[in-house]
Amino acid sequence: MNYASFTAADGSPTWGIIEDGQAYDLGPSGANLARTLRAAVEQGIFGTVGDGFRSAPSRAEEDIEFLPAVTDPGKIICIGVNYRSHQQESGKTEQKAPTIFTRFADSQMGHLQPAQMPATTTKFDYEGEMALVIGKEAFHVAEEDAFEYVAGYAAYNDLSVRDWQLAASQWIPGKNFPGTGGFGPYLVPAADLGDVNELTLETRVNGDIRQKASVADLYFSIPQLIAYVTGFTRLSPGDVIVTGTPGGVGLFMEPSGLLSEGDVVEVEITGLGTLANTVELVS
Repeated sequence: MNYASFTAADGSPTWGIIEDGQAYDLGPSGANLARTLRAAVEQGIFGTVGDGFRSAPSRAEEDIEFLPAVTDPGKIICIGVNYRSHQQESGKTEQKAPTIFTRFADSQMGHLQPAQMPATTTKFDYEGEMALVIGKEAFHVAEEDAFEYVAGYAAYNDLSVRDWQLAASQWIPGKNFPGTGGFGPYLVPAADLGDVNELTLETRVNGDIRQKASVADLYFSIPQLIAYVTGFTRLSPGDVIVTGTPGGVGLFMEPSGLLSEGDVVEVEITGLGTLANTVELVS
């Protein structure tokens, strides 16, 4: 099932299930199963909703405004240079441990919301990625148990303001401008996907394929990432790990593939739908 966060008819935030072009409201303005999608994960509702959801209030999918798949995660942990192809193009090979940075929840936006390119940069870039959402309290998780802690998966676009990112050794400034963390459109339960290593990620800019890779090409696997991250911090239901981007980012293209106002960026992952955002120049 495709779960999503979106706005209700009165403009308030809600969540529900998208099926056959209809958005069924399971939040406070609808069936009121839980306040948010994160709360649904916490309460064990996510992934367990039966066919009864079809009796909830609904609207056409085209009439809703998508919000970030999880609007209020406590933590967003992002992994840098974690596909072999991206390591090769960036010259950062043979890493001994994952490269970690954090993203703030208020930097995120939903499917079809604008990707906000600050007027102060000439180096705005895309990074198509797959995100996972934690389903239960996780601390010191063993690799062999890691998949038990994943509630679901979604597409992510970790848009980067490269001049701010590369100004120093810490990347956080270039990864936290408003409207630069595309997340969605759907959050799909892990149980619905089977082996995630069989999924393919593709990023397109104005229809041109820029990135394409199998999730199996991750340098540090999902179990390795969960074990590493929970080795230093406790993760809670609704927390997010963004697993890394393949080669093909705009920064390393010749000629440059960096983004401009009006560019449409799509991140499509097998079984997770297509996340689309249009670049908007903001002051």
